[in-house]
Amino acid sequence: MTSKKLVNTVAGCADDALAGLVACNPNLHLLQGHRVALRSDLDSLKGRVALLSGGGSGHEPAHAGFVGKGMLTGVIAGAVFTSPAVGSILAAIRAVAQAGTVGTLLIVKNYTGDRLNFGLAREQARAEGIPVEMVVIGDDSAFTVLKKAGRRGLCGTVLIHKVAGALAEAGVGLEEITNRVSVVAKAMGTLGVSLSSCSVPGSRPTFELSPDEVELGLGIHGEAGVRRIKMASADEIVTLMLDHMTNSSNVSHVPVQSGSSVVLMVNNLGGLSFLELGIMADAAVRSLEGRGVKIARALVGTFMSALEMPGISLTLLLVDEPLLKLIDAETTASAWPNVAKVSVTGRKRSRAAPAEPLEVPDSTATGGLASRQTVLVLERVCATLLGLEEHLNALDRAAGDGDCGTTHSRAARAIQGWLKEGPPPASPAQLLSKLSLLLLEKMGGSSGALYGLFLTAAAQPLKAKTDLPAWSAAMDAGLEAMQKYGKAAPGDRTMLDSLWAAGQELQAWKSPGANLFHVLTKAVQVSEAGTQPPRKTGLEPLGSHLYVTLNKLISFLYLFPPLNRDRSTYLRGTVRLREMCSPSTVSRT
Repeated sequence: MTSKKLVNTVAGCADDALAGLVACNPNLHLLQGHRVALRSDLDSLKGRVALLSGGGSGHEPAHAGFVGKGMLTGVIAGAVFTSPAVGSILAAIRAVAQAGTVGTLLIVKNYTGDRLNFGLAREQARAEGIPVEMVVIGDDSAFTVLKKAGRRGLCGTVLIHKVAGALAEAGVGLEEITNRVSVVAKAMGTLGVSLSSCSVPGSRPTFELSPDEVELGLGIHGEAGVRRIKMASADEIVTLMLDHMTNSSNVSHVPVQSGSSVVLMVNNLGGLSFLELGIMADAAVRSLEGRGVKIARALVGTFMSALEMPGISLTLLLVDEPLLKLIDAETTASAWPNVAKVSVTGRKRSRAAPAEPLEVPDSTATGGLASRQTVLVLERVCATLLGLEEHLNALDRAAGDGDCGTTHSRAARAIQGWLKEGPPPASPAQLLSKLSLLLLEKMGGSSGALYGLFLTAAAQPLKAKTDLPAWSAAMDAGLEAMQKYGKAAPGDRTMLDSLWAAGQELQAWKSPGANLFHVLTKAVQVSEAGTQPPRKTGLEPLGSHLYVTLNKLISFLYLFPPLNRDRSTYLRGTVRLREMCSPSTVSRT
């Protein structure tokens, strides 16, 4: 079965792609009648060397993305994964010669079709009296024993475009540019790895891999690599790649060793996510620096793709200061990254986090007994949440993404770990503030943010007092913060509904003589009764959070001074609340 592609026609996709790039880039012109893109300021190159490259389409942004001042003068594109026509190559050579350039260097990747077609065009141009030279780039470090065809030309070719472009921009002559880039090309190596194949428009995938296999050392057209390996971590794959590239027993290795200075290129072969690309780049930097290699520059992105192939290639170029200046030279090529002209190795990569403000002594702290009871309730809440992980996930799958239990278990484990570090603050305000920070940092998702908002706001009224009106005010403040930033309102069938119903009952605490346990029990009852079947909204489903709501109320119960003194009332109340928190009760609701 062929893969779906967003094209007009299979036959015209290469022409359309190049036309689209030129249409959006005023620095490029198409050469009429040919699949050739040239600098729009071609006439400004009089008296300088022109640089032409190219190859099959499907490697975007190569090659047209590297046309510009300080890089290529023009490119010739073939059909997908097909060498360009001799006639188009010759037309490009003639065009740059007519603009007054003093010679042309053809930069060609080492593939048979490219060598033949560019070579034939070169011979015809020379027969017409046009000075033309050609360098063939083979930077593939995959094969331990060289084949007759030599090393394949891969992403390292883009670095040659950059070096040659800087030399040409500086006015260096054709022969010297040819000699210097030939030397640079020998100090470079590239190795690719892919998770699966790509597919040429109108065709099936170029090869098949098992789900647990990775292809090591493949080419940019999907050609076979040196071997297939089992899927492994990013660190393990990068280590394997660098070991292979730098092994001196490998005749195609790049001679990088401890003390070497290199340019590192981490190239997306087309279908790798930016997330994975960053992970692989980090692994490459750590692995190289662990070997004592200095990374002078690191280029990370898509430079030479293989259509939508999900994989990467690593390129290492040995550099000294003169070569580094050519890499750093300015260019207007649209696909060349804006790389900082500083060494990666040795640079400070982090800064100390701001110190937390010193805690002001809190006069509302209730002493060791309250602190111990706080630990008991938090441990019970955590154990309850951990035990309900799968049940909460099942509830959430009915209306959400099925991770509610996992998210709350993550919070529970974070709280358990925090409790092991020492006793929690005796002050209710400081306790809620600490819990808020912990959930914001460890819980994640919208739940962590909502609970963090609630607890941060709820802590404020408790800084001065911890009597019943203050706790009612704390509930009000928490609910107000959740509404302000979560944009939910009572009746929207979110977790707010249950908390809101409880908060309305807690208003009774603001009246003199309110019965603490009676009000709290009624608050739990209305919270349970107000629960509706969950549905997916902008916030997490209400049903998935009912346990948490009820356990929050139990937490408050532990903290109130009157109940700290009345153990029998406490025991009767919590037994009832535990029953109301049971899975069967919530399922019925």
